[in-house]
Amino acid sequence: MAEAAISLGSNLGDRAAYLAAALQAIDARPDCALVAVSSVYRTLPWGKTDQGEFLNLCAIIETRLAPLALLDVVKGIERTLGRTERERWGPREIDIDLLVFDGVTQDSEMLTLPHPRMAERLFVLAPLAEIAPGLVVAGQRVDELAAALETKVGAGDCAIDAEASARIRSELSPIRGS
Repeated sequence: MAEAAISLGSNLGDRAAYLAAALQAIDARPDCALVAVSSVYRTLPWGKTDQGEFLNLCAIIETRLAPLALLDVVKGIERTLGRTERERWGPREIDIDLLVFDGVTQDSEMLTLPHPRMAERLFVLAPLAEIAPGLVVAGQRVDELAAALETKVGAGDCAIDAEASARIRSELSPIRGS
């Protein structure tokens, strides 16, 4: 099995419910299993800033799928949960991004690995550093990238939401990867 890191975010509706449902859908598949799930982080929007706060988290999964097949799976989960395409970086019910996949480097129209903008996003690096601090991306450890970015943007832009974290953990407890 291969290991992949994904990020999940939501800023519409019951944000924690969308995150939990997405994780449950991934873990319910016979070809995927959750290995680790970060805390939930309350974050300011990135790119398009005139919208509500996001809840974000990262997860490590084991999968028998190839990278493009895994991308198809997570995009299908987004659609199943009601994601509708609006404007780029705009509000969304659920967003799932494939960040890294077992050391694969890929640059195609459909998928770029590692994710091309992950090193610019504290809402990705902070939760990823929590569950995979030693992961190396672009020649640097994720925890070091997160620490450097936090000094630039400020810790208040990305803070653990203890209530949402507890809610999601309680909803994930019966599944095999928790």
